[in-house]
Amino acid sequence: MSIVYNELNWIWLILYICMASKTNKVSIVKPWTTGISGQLQKALVTGVPKLKRIDLEVACEDFSNVIGKSLIGTLYKGTLSSGVEIAVASVSLTLSKTWTKNLEAQFKNKIDTLSKVNHRNFVNLIGHCEEEEPFTRMLVFEYAPNGTLFEHLHVKEAEHLNWGPRLRIATGMAYCLQYMHGLDPPVALTNLSSSTVHLTDDHAAKISDLSFSRETDSSEKKPDGRKDIDIDMTQSTSPASNVYSFGVLLFEIVTGRIPYSLDNSSAENWAAHYLKWDKPMKEMVDATLASYQENQVEQVAELIKDCVDPDSEKRPRMNEVSERLREITKMSSEFVVPKLSPLWWAELEISSA
Repeated sequence: MSIVYNELNWIWLILYICMASKTNKVSIVKPWTTGISGQLQKALVTGVPKLKRIDLEVACEDFSNVIGKSLIGTLYKGTLSSGVEIAVASVSLTLSKTWTKNLEAQFKNKIDTLSKVNHRNFVNLIGHCEEEEPFTRMLVFEYAPNGTLFEHLHVKEAEHLNWGPRLRIATGMAYCLQYMHGLDPPVALTNLSSSTVHLTDDHAAKISDLSFSRETDSSEKKPDGRKDIDIDMTQSTSPASNVYSFGVLLFEIVTGRIPYSLDNSSAENWAAHYLKWDKPMKEMVDATLASYQENQVEQVAELIKDCVDPDSEKRPRMNEVSERLREITKMSSEFVVPKLSPLWWAELEISSA
């Protein structure tokens, strides 16, 4: 009798769970219920779906929340009703009349390429928008709220970066590039500079890649003040060219100097001069740094010279670069990604001491 009673109890329990689950499906509150469609919810779950302009318009406050310029047009900040922040890169409306089939193909290729990249030190793509009335071509990314590396190194009003955070940023970039170059096929950045490296609240690096057009006016300046010196990206975009650009960035991080002229920008000329310099790197370290480790500076200087070797065949691969930086900084790949715990500050002090 007790056995039958127990079986009945189990049956009633299963029925109760089933009924409760059906009830819950009706009563669940979705994260986007105010002015945002369910498509944006899918953006964080299913990759890079096609989103509606009206949804992005609501998130970006009628596209009034302009936060800067990118190589493809205007950059907006958006906030979903859940509180999640996004960055929306929009192709300029003025391009609608000159938007060619080639540009459309490059736009779609950029979406396809970025959809394959998923790294915590990368500004990951979470959606895109394509509409004809009005003309709309937008890429929707994660939002890194702490500005660009360029601003922190060269704008006096921006927060100063000490030696430890600078090494952490450089190492995070290296791990991210190693991951991208290791994809099949490898993904190389079309534009790697301090203005395309964004920072999170805890100063972790987030590399962005918003450029895709080869049909760029050479007189137009980049967001950091440089003119576009690389019009034909097919000739220069490769893992080896990324290693070169990374070497230039390392020099910028250590010295605090802009490694090119704002009037006649040429990173190639800078590298040629640097290889001939006899001046030790420790004499060129950013004067605003209160402290740093001389042995680390010397090791980074050797790495820079290897990265900017004029012969691309002699440059190290990115996995070698990240391994050498790991040995110099003692920072693992987990240490350099954005942190949720505030304890990382103490860990950073210990690591760089």
